[in-house]
Amino acid sequence: MYRQGDVLIAPVAEETVPSYLLDASRVSGEPRDARGRLVLALGEVTGHAHAVAGPGRLIRATSDTAGAVYLHLPDGGRVVHEEHAAIPLPKGWFRVVRQREYLPGAVRIVAD
Repeated sequence: MYRQGDVLIAPVAEETVPSYLLDASRVSGEPRDARGRLVLALGEVTGHAHAVAGPGRLIRATSDTAGAVYLHLPDGGRVVHEEHAAIPLPKGWFRVVRQREYLPGAVRIVAD
């Protein structure tokens, strides 16, 4: 497992990825930002981003923002952020999880 700030990146076996996500012709994935990166999490406070450059796809398994998010890196990659050291990732599939916090009566994604 890999962690950078409030983002956890957990390797997953390809067999556990929902089958419809494996077909790139059916699921295009999340768009890249203006710098060509796959943004795993955007800092709401600082504007910095946890992001991956290079080949790959970031796929939200459901339409709601709390849904599972998968990252596919066919050649490996690096997670970068302006305030953290870069983290090299091997090729494969990953589940991206945002840290959450409990507030009385609610659970929310941590604001960076």
